[in-house]
Amino acid sequence: MTAVSLACLLPVAIAPPLRPEAASAAVCVTSAEASTPGPRSPEPGDVARVMAEIDRRLAGVTPPAKITVPTRVHVITKGVPKVSGQAVKTQIAMLNSAYAGAFGGVDTGVRFTLQSVSVKENAAWFADPVTNEQTMKTALHKGGAGTLNLYIAQLSELMLGFASYPYWYEGAPVLDGVVVDWRSLPGGTMTNYNRGFTGVHEIGHWLGLFHTFENGCREPGDGIGDTPAEAQPTEACQVRKDTCAQPGHDPVRNFMDYAHDQCMAEFTRGQAERMHEMWAAYRHTADI
Repeated sequence: MTAVSLACLLPVAIAPPLRPEAASAAVCVTSAEASTPGPRSPEPGDVARVMAEIDRRLAGVTPPAKITVPTRVHVITKGVPKVSGQAVKTQIAMLNSAYAGAFGGVDTGVRFTLQSVSVKENAAWFADPVTNEQTMKTALHKGGAGTLNLYIAQLSELMLGFASYPYWYEGAPVLDGVVVDWRSLPGGTMTNYNRGFTGVHEIGHWLGLFHTFENGCREPGDGIGDTPAEAQPTEACQVRKDTCAQPGHDPVRNFMDYAHDQCMAEFTRGQAERMHEMWAAYRHTADI
């Protein structure tokens, strides 16, 4: 669990979907939900520990200038598939636009190539990919540390997706990858979260980025020098907020915050550099 917590989300009917993926913030749950295991989360202190580990791993190593990520998409279905092949291609195109800086911010130098699309009929996996994560990924996962496995299923009303971090790969390679709700794909039915930016956000974690509000106002924050400290996640479409005493307004339009899709727009230069460092430290491998 991160050092930052969100205010409790109460009635689901009036609360916006949260992004409590593999780097989750705390949410209110019922007593029944409290006993249900959720996705793995970073531990307190992970940012500082990973930054030190990167320095050791990159001694004498130059991160790549460009990264091309082979991507294998696994569409989980219950009955008639909710996601078409064209929808998958549109999501990949959206990833490439976002990571190229098409909406603002920098060109990160990261691109995605669609290698395959598989369709798997499994009602249990579709309805609860969190509980069934181990079984689902053991059956479907393809490739090594440099291959993105993107699973599309249906999550709860309070979760849009979850992701693994590159520094987890060695301990659990089969669990590596990203899971997103099918309704969050471009043109999907998830109000305010249907431009495909859930995938952009979750893959940011897969590439090594923490939330912009990680550790709140405390050092080292998210470990990125050009994302100002942020005490709490951005909600909806806030134009400006400044929640920490350190210089700079909160990065409310950053893909690694929690704003609505229409208000997300950018990665920073520092985040782009961190993706490349993480790739060189944990994902650069001939076994893709």
